[in-house]
Amino acid sequence: MDVKTAVVSRTSIRAYKPDRIERSVLLDIFEAAQRTPSWANSQPWDIFVAEGEALEKIRSGYAENQKNKVTSVTDIGRPPEWPEAAKRRQQGIGPAMARDCGEAASQFGALNQRMFDAPAFIFLCLDKLYTHWGLYDLGAYAQNVMLLAQEKGLSTIPAYTSTLYPEVIRRELQIPENLNIAIGIAIGYADGNNNINKLTTDRDPLSDVVRFCD
Repeated sequence: MDVKTAVVSRTSIRAYKPDRIERSVLLDIFEAAQRTPSWANSQPWDIFVAEGEALEKIRSGYAENQKNKVTSVTDIGRPPEWPEAAKRRQQGIGPAMARDCGEAASQFGALNQRMFDAPAFIFLCLDKLYTHWGLYDLGAYAQNVMLLAQEKGLSTIPAYTSTLYPEVIRRELQIPENLNIAIGIAIGYADGNNNINKLTTDRDPLSDVVRFCD
């Protein structure tokens, strides 16, 4: 699979088979992702992978918090306000889901709450000493992980909702307090029988986002 094919064919998958991923496959992905560029070779990423019982404990902790209506306070906060262009793009998700997924769109909320039933979750963490530049490097690392997963026939989705209760993740994965839990990436084999996975979000034309200055 060439790079362009991996980029264009990768899509966010919201329903997974229960099949576990071979440890050697994950290690191969992380080994290659170590080549991600970073500011002054700082390599700011700390990675924690939740599988099996550890992941089920996180799911249970989230379910308990949601049941008790516990307010979530993520380590990396949401923007206080979205630009108008971002709001427009976000508002297009619902119609796109209805168009592509049909009745399966009704599963959206429940799958989010269950962390998509993925067999593994990759939590990307960043030392609290880093600034926004560290988040840029972490984002580049995340993209490389997802493209490498695509090459191996695995699917992914980076999900803000997976970090809603960092204290639960920190407790179950023994993540030290000096690390911010930045983002979680579900990874596994896509459930091809679930139409929720047919969603293809729209993209703005290049003329709206790319400007050449001669």
